[in-house]
Amino acid sequence: MSFLVAACAQALLAARRSPPAWVVAGSGLTAPLAWLASRASRARAAVYVHGLDIVVRHPVYRTLWLPFIRRMDLCIANSANTARLAREVGVPADRIVVIHPGVTLPEHMPSADAGAAFRHKHALEGRRVLLSVGRMTERKGLREFVRGALPAILRAHPNTLLVIVGDEAPDALAGAAPGAWCRLLDEARDAGLGEALVHLGPIDDEHLAIAYASSDVHVFPVRDLPGDVEGFGMVAVEAAAHGLPTVAFAVGGVPDAVSDGVTGYLVDANDYDAFARRVIRILDGERSRPDVLVERARSFAWSEFDRRMHHALASDGKL
Repeated sequence: MSFLVAACAQALLAARRSPPAWVVAGSGLTAPLAWLASRASRARAAVYVHGLDIVVRHPVYRTLWLPFIRRMDLCIANSANTARLAREVGVPADRIVVIHPGVTLPEHMPSADAGAAFRHKHALEGRRVLLSVGRMTERKGLREFVRGALPAILRAHPNTLLVIVGDEAPDALAGAAPGAWCRLLDEARDAGLGEALVHLGPIDDEHLAIAYASSDVHVFPVRDLPGDVEGFGMVAVEAAAHGLPTVAFAVGGVPDAVSDGVTGYLVDANDYDAFARRVIRILDGERSRPDVLVERARSFAWSEFDRRMHHALASDGKL
């Protein structure tokens, strides 16, 4: 709450010092601040919504925050699914525009030596690597993936490892369950799969780039949960930017991030048999060339995001 009070004061001060044409909230959480600052400066107000900031079930948030999202002059959604969710809570369709998030593209790929050192350090030499990147929340679906898809993948490619990058830190609006890794490992061990899991924890951007380059498939078995949603799927674009294909369930905003048949494959939600088959086909060699994935990822560059944002805000000629 102290953050919101301080941010509100800063927004009002900045708006009065230099009256803008638009005041833009970076998420639904700061929508009230943007609306107040816009009214104080006679500007227009926009909010960039991510999905979770619309569907979160907290009664105080839904009572106090959602009305401000509905009042915005422009609601910018990070995916088609988020736009749908915005319409469902009463945002007028003619005020909604979809602009995908920007991604920082790598200036160069990791060297072969860096990749070899990474694989040696984490005992990945001679193994097929499935990579999972992100916080270990219930929505990410790793426990269900290990139970439902990993056994079939290991039968086809016994030398496969599931390498998990990410921590258990809570999200701002939907908390991660503590002990997620321990529970995942316990379940894997009970199923005789414990040796197939490797948890690297959080790593920096340099080593994450090496992890992408050292892997065979990025797995993204996200779940469609009430009150929790995958707004876009940024990690799938990041994987493509490093030449790594993604297999994902087609839930939430993920279909906007994964170009089916190009940067990876989309599978019907909860169909773990189909998910496993897609992963196996990639491990068997059926995939797009890395340069094709990298080229497709360029459409999500920050420069493209900036261009689309400017176009959306300037569409009425007041920017």
